Amino acid sequence: MIRLWISALQLAELFVSSIIHLLYGFYICSTAVAGDISQTLNEWYFKPNASLEVKRENPSETNIDDLPPIVLVHGIFGFGKGKFGGLSYFAGAEKKDERVLVPDLGSLTSVYDRARELFYYLKGGQVDYGEEHSKACGHSQFGRNYEQGHYPEWDEDHPIHFVGHSAGAQVVRVLQQMLADKAFKGYENTSENWILSITALSGAFNGTTRTYLDGMLPEDGRMMKPMCLLQLCRVGAIIYEWLDIAWLKNYYSFGFDHFTMSWKKVGLWGLVDCLLGNAGPFSTGDWILPDLTIQGSIRLNCHLQTFPNTYYFSYATKRTRKFLGVTIPSGFLCIHPLLFIRVLQISRWRYPLDVSPPYKGYRCALNNIC
Repeated sequence: MIRLWISALQLAELFVSSIIHLLYGFYICSTAVAGDISQTLNEWYFKPNASLEVKRENPSETNIDDLPPIVLVHGIFGFGKGKFGGLSYFAGAEKKDERVLVPDLGSLTSVYDRARELFYYLKGGQVDYGEEHSKACGHSQFGRNYEQGHYPEWDEDHPIHFVGHSAGAQVVRVLQQMLADKAFKGYENTSENWILSITALSGAFNGTTRTYLDGMLPEDGRMMKPMCLLQLCRVGAIIYEWLDIAWLKNYYSFGFDHFTMSWKKVGLWGLVDCLLGNAGPFSTGDWILPDLTIQGSIRLNCHLQTFPNTYYFSYATKRTRKFLGVTIPSGFLCIHPLLFIRVLQISRWRYPLDVSPPYKGYRCALNNIC
């Protein structure tokens, strides 16, 4: 009876969480669509008058081309410039300065794959995920082709500032290690000095316990619970990629094109294989959530170094406080109403006492690590 009651509570929690996330996703999507419609109508009704302005150059002013660009790297479920219509992941920073670049990387792809995509986004060319990695993870070696890189002159003499939010910060660190290891075929002159600075905004360098709350198993940080929010996310992402609706994927993409999950290539049985866990990114673990668990972060960090010629900055955030001995969100008015219940759950989550801690010295009182 107790087990049935616990199962009923878990189903109720899963139902509420899934509805909340769907509503929030619909809210974001509808906001983007409404913004695009509004912008189109404004441009149609209020066409600006063409005017010619002659601007004299002041030789004493600093040439903007001499300044290193700033690359903003989004986190999980994020998007870059050109996606989601007129919405901006970084509050419009890319619209204020042409030297600010916001690449659109796979929103659910692994840290490794995103680091490879980021390199070719800047240098140009077809994304090469590496032969060994591609075979191990069951996807194509080559991905999107950038005919023109967004900063093709990138090298040690033209380094870049990187700013990463959440998982994006770890992506940049992995990219720097790849540059130091000369891991890009055809680019034997890469080095860690191609990166001038790395700034993390709530960077998930050591993982986040949010992954376990959403369904990753605390025992290994690789597998998912049979019934959880991430399973629903997995099914939704697989169907979305299988349908392969061009205009919809141009608006938002999970970034799994290199797994060839489209119905045009794999047919109906390919969809069944992916849903059963026999194929696709979720079967091999080559997606973002395993990398964001504490165990996954340990696996990544054991191969990463810091370098003396790079400036590192990390800005952590804390939004909880103690109230009558209970940990609660610290700013009720600063949290979107649709996400408040989830935020409360996150602030209350604890690592299971019946599971071995992910590393020696781990404190069970610690919930989210960034």
